[in-house]
Amino acid sequence: MTLKGEYKPSPSDWVREQVEQYELSGGKEANTLRDTGLPIIIVTTRGRKSGKLRKNPVMKVEHDGEYAIIASKGGAPSHPEWYYNIVADPEAVMIQDGPEPFDVVVREVFGDERENWWKRAVEAFPPYAEYSEKTSRTIPVLVARRR
Repeated sequence: MTLKGEYKPSPSDWVREQVEQYELSGGKEANTLRDTGLPIIIVTTRGRKSGKLRKNPVMKVEHDGEYAIIASKGGAPSHPEWYYNIVADPEAVMIQDGPEPFDVVVREVFGDERENWWKRAVEAFPPYAEYSEKTSRTIPVLVARRR
């Protein structure tokens, strides 16, 4: 079940431009977070209110064919909007890691499993540790697997 529907680009210029460039190049360009050199993936969700497709670059944290999606929002006090879209419909999600997007099923992880994925996430993108210290909320860790 590939997600179909109207795509509503992000109001954020850098997000919109990165997604567009990533998709147009089949993941060959715009595949890192700005000037960090650290890889990203594109996560597509269905807006829980609008029903429109939303696309966001997130840090690539992959292990044994599964992906962690970290809802850090840079350590902001609230979760990113896309987190709520995933929670509302964890089967209406796609990931693009390279030329073609693929369907995934997503679940939020807790306890030891969350800690294991969190360690992997911090290893892939060290600023996550800082983000965690900046906020009083527990940063959600979601795990996606191919359908």
